[in-house]
Amino acid sequence: QVQLVESGGGLVQPGGSLRLSCVASRTIFSIDVMGWYRQAPGKQRELVAAITSGGSTNYADSVKGRFTISRDSAKNTVYLRMNSLKPEDTAVYYCNAQLRGMGSWGQGTQVTVSS
Repeated sequence: QVQLVESGGGLVQPGGSLRLSCVASRTIFSIDVMGWYRQAPGKQRELVAAITSGGSTNYADSVKGRFTISRDSAKNTVYLRMNSLKPEDTAVYYCNAQLRGMGSWGQGTQVTVSS
């Protein structure tokens, strides 16, 4: 199992930017897939972006061109850079790690986009 700690959420105006961080308890190259999910009130949790151990990435259609997932192996950290934020991006964002068929979740960080 992998322990994950997210940070970087907050309140931002529409059009603004935030960078979320997720620190893993083990080297991220050993983790099959790391991803960012989000859950808005009354909605199901959805995948936002993911990166494989080989570096392949994928994004939800709603965030393509605005969000970027990246990693720093020296810090065991995965980032989610969010630009051009919209009110509909408001949600709790969760980091996820998939390792040998087992999933681990962080505690979540709130992102609120509002004027």
